[in-house]
Amino acid sequence: MVDVTIEGDRAVFQVEGLDRMWALRSRLEIPLAHITGVEDDSEQVGRWWHGFKLLGTDVPGLFAAGTFYYHGELVFWDVHDPAKTIIVSLDHERYKKLIVEVGDPIAVAFQLRRAVGG
Repeated sequence: MVDVTIEGDRAVFQVEGLDRMWALRSRLEIPLAHITGVEDDSEQVGRWWHGFKLLGTDVPGLFAAGTFYYHGELVFWDVHDPAKTIIVSLDHERYKKLIVEVGDPIAVAFQLRRAVGG
């Protein structure tokens, strides 16, 4: 799971628990200006193929955590339960999307949208 906070002009995505080990990342800081969209569409996440794993862990049907190459783009995944997942679209960043499980997807999506002005 990922804890999302707003610190000044940045969104901080803190990977929690053992997911740090599985994802090989513990924290991502993204300027709010680089966030182009936030979705809380769990059905879309459940249909996605993760792509080719570059760094991290992928156990099909159980969880995905780490960096994946999907349709020519880098995507960061940390998902156990697709029903609790948000999709954050980015511009001018290493990753094109962050697909992460959060405690309350509707509240976190609203918090991020409000912070980026959308």
